[in-house]
Amino acid sequence: MEYDKILEGIIEFNTNGVGFVNYDNITYRIESTRDALHLDTVKIGIDRYDNIGDVIEVLKRNKTQFVGKISVRKKKARVIADNPRIHKSFNVDASNLESGMKVLVEILKWEYPKEPMCNIVKILGNKGENETEMNAIMLEFGLPMDFDEDSLLSAEEISDIITNEDIKERRDMRNDISFTIDPTDSKDFDDSLSIKKLEDNLYEIGVHIADVTHYVKENSILDKVAYKRGTSVYLVDRCVPMLPERLSNNICSLNPNVDRLTFSVVYKMNGSGKILDTWFGKTITHSNRRFTYDEVQSMIDGEEGDYKDEILILNNIAKKIRHKRVNNGSMEIGGVEVKFKLDADNKKPIGVYLKEQKDANKLIEEFMLLANKSVAEIIKEKLKVCVNRIHPEPNYEKLEELKHVAKCLGYNLDITEKNLRGSINQLLIDVIGKPEENMINTMIVRCQSKAYYSTSNIGHFGLNFKDYCHFTSCIRRYSDIKTHRLLENTLLHYKNKVDKKKLEETCKHISNREALACKAERESVKYKQAEYLQDKIGQVFDAVINGIQKYGIFIETTIEKCDGLIRFSETHTKWHNVNDFTVINDSGKVYKIGDIVKVKVVNVNVDMKQVNFKLL
Repeated sequence: MEYDKILEGIIEFNTNGVGFVNYDNITYRIESTRDALHLDTVKIGIDRYDNIGDVIEVLKRNKTQFVGKISVRKKKARVIADNPRIHKSFNVDASNLESGMKVLVEILKWEYPKEPMCNIVKILGNKGENETEMNAIMLEFGLPMDFDEDSLLSAEEISDIITNEDIKERRDMRNDISFTIDPTDSKDFDDSLSIKKLEDNLYEIGVHIADVTHYVKENSILDKVAYKRGTSVYLVDRCVPMLPERLSNNICSLNPNVDRLTFSVVYKMNGSGKILDTWFGKTITHSNRRFTYDEVQSMIDGEEGDYKDEILILNNIAKKIRHKRVNNGSMEIGGVEVKFKLDADNKKPIGVYLKEQKDANKLIEEFMLLANKSVAEIIKEKLKVCVNRIHPEPNYEKLEELKHVAKCLGYNLDITEKNLRGSINQLLIDVIGKPEENMINTMIVRCQSKAYYSTSNIGHFGLNFKDYCHFTSCIRRYSDIKTHRLLENTLLHYKNKVDKKKLEETCKHISNREALACKAERESVKYKQAEYLQDKIGQVFDAVINGIQKYGIFIETTIEKCDGLIRFSETHTKWHNVNDFTVINDSGKVYKIGDIVKVKVVNVNVDMKQVNFKLL
């Protein structure tokens, strides 16, 4: 067939199986999609003037492995993909398979118009079982669940003994008061703080980070494993670590009452947070105490506890540093994080609670931000190349939408470049404790461009830092491993030449892995939210309207933070003047974003992670 023009692009499918290709800001609806699947790179032919085309050829598969559930009929088995945008089901051998099982299927060969040749890579278990579903989420995003034997053996071969040679090459800070502050359920401790009083109103404060690179040598088996994974993944019920647990939870972890090898930034500063001197280097430290955020917060709130004086000094300094940072234009995007209480046997959600950022969290955050900034500055100054954590300017179309929503709710938002950060900070303060708080926080986050890693530095918009990197979480992020090596190279007066092109490839890879991990983490939350509401059909919840589309109203329950949809087609009224912000029903009642409404759960599809509500 002859076409007027031939284009190449990435095809995207909606949940109804309709394909689209965006090319040069024009969206083409694809009539014949052939063997193309969601996010494949395709060649399309356009032979009309109404932006409709056909797939001519699949140039590159986005992926060849898919998670799905088995459907067996008349001794024939098919795999129906979990991802609703994968509109094709796959024939597989029915041996030992039952309907409802979840599997990982792989396309071996596909010669269109023949059916694809597929095989089962892994049987995950029965759908609805926690282990099956969490593993399915990991595999859907191409994230590994387990370590291979070579990795585990390499970890076992690493000695946990600190030798005199190790100590001789380091600054010994074991006598300084040092402690970790982490969530209650943490098993690996990346960072600790130390504090020593020098004289009145003058302190030596150390930010100590697990020296992972002492154990994970460049190009070793463990280094390649960490690079491939890119990051630890935090699902609702587990952490899938970047490094084997012998390292992440033991040898490298800054556990209490044991000596540990660390890489540190040590500040001499006064009680107002003014830095008088900064030292960078390898250290050996000894954590005196493992604190949880709740334990530290209780002391900040007035209760007694170990090292209370030191905690209060650090908290006071952190507040001063934070105040200065915000006054210099840093945004304070916070919000709440949804957490689940899971039953011990089946990991089913039996309760929901919200994790808030309090002073204890902010204390740690402030010193980590400071260390990351300091390390980026010295590497940039001396080495001229860094794994920058950059954050571009926000999307101004979305800012206009946020401004409109804020105005509907009675708030003012100045989105001019000069006043944007300060105005967002004020909006965040104004919504604290209000039903719309989480919605506004979410909208602000969605306005932001995605932060990522790059050797090209454009600064960090949200923090308003010219130089910024990730240094403080070596156990769980490969970016920090690279930063540690760059800092060591800097302190050794550039002993090793840095290949900037190769470093940029690393930046792109770890940015991609981070994005996949974030998607998996969100999917696990959505699954547990749907699972939590599964047995609550008919129950009534307070909710806030957080989105309006032509087909329905999106809501978020105010306490549980569960998302859902009220479909217009399932209501007993007609809807008029539907736009992104308001809608009117037949009775003339106006519903707008930010409104508090009562809703009833009418349907929960746990497989699709979707909840439908009825508006009361």
